[in-house]
Amino acid sequence: MKLRVVVLSDTHAPRRWKACPPAVAEHLRDADVILHAGDVCVPSVLDELAEFAPVHVVAGNNDGPDVVAWGAPEMLELDLAGLKIGMIHDSGQADGRPARMRRRFPDVDLVVFGHSHIPMDVTGAGLRIFNPGSPTDRRRQPHGTIGELDIEDGQLLDARIIPVT
Repeated sequence: MKLRVVVLSDTHAPRRWKACPPAVAEHLRDADVILHAGDVCVPSVLDELAEFAPVHVVAGNNDGPDVVAWGAPEMLELDLAGLKIGMIHDSGQADGRPARMRRRFPDVDLVVFGHSHIPMDVTGAGLRIFNPGSPTDRRRQPHGTIGELDIEDGQLLDARIIPVT
């Protein structure tokens, strides 16, 4: 089974995300699963995303009890088409991140995280780590971004950072 996974983080609604941006919705239409790495800020964003595909989310530092109640733990491990994925919002400082994430998630193939708003796809310490950036709050980045993952039979076939602004 092949899965197309759209990865979001740091949508910061309603200040930054008033409604799903059209360029993001374009990618969500083809999603089998949506991962949100936190700082949703209001659960209505998760309801909106769930209209496209099933959503897995972790709580960010700006998420309150209402987002947690929607189903956002601090950390999450899941299996998507045989690929083991760990999710966390804040992966800590850049120095030593892959090794730290390997210790935190010893049995996963990929860790998805957010918080920095800096898109990243790095392999180190025997682990791939992936931050989609933010589609709505690019900070010092040239574009707002999302991520896409293609997964089949336990393999990450492709991972992309996609500009949406």
